[in-house]
Amino acid sequence: MALRLEDKQAIVAEVGEVAKQALSVVTAEYRGLSVGQLSQLRLQARESGVYLRVVRNTLARRALEGTDFACLQDTLVGPLLLAFSQHEPGAAARLIRTFAKQNEKLIVKALAFDGQLLPANQLDKLANLPTREEALVLLMSVMKAPITQFVRTVAEPSAKFVRTLAAYRDQRQANG
Repeated sequence: MALRLEDKQAIVAEVGEVAKQALSVVTAEYRGLSVGQLSQLRLQARESGVYLRVVRNTLARRALEGTDFACLQDTLVGPLLLAFSQHEPGAAARLIRTFAKQNEKLIVKALAFDGQLLPANQLDKLANLPTREEALVLLMSVMKAPITQFVRTVAEPSAKFVRTLAAYRDQRQANG
């Protein structure tokens, strides 16, 4: 079905706006996947906060111009889908990695993160980035460690004094 000029402009505008807000993107070739499998992937993408779109490569090139993902221009060849991580940098990579394990016909072509083009074999590195909650927990534990150590250090002299008194009491009771 041929797209009208207005439809093409709308697609370029929509994908371009998503690309400006996205944290990372994964491109994957979907050749050989059934409609049901693609629908399942789209459903999983919606549930995980990933914007997934199949776009003509010429429209994708125009949409990615002027964004951090312009580095993908040369990799947009063949039937590709674009998966944009909107809230967590590794969300799209986790989604594609999980789906590709079950469906070998989904082949990762390239990724982009922070304005840098990454090869497809870097998918696991991007997918293993911590989620926002995990990063916050890690940050809080790092911030909490010096304070906890300080409190232990300040409390130790009085705790040592109490242990000494208890040992003296126990010794006096044992001697009778």
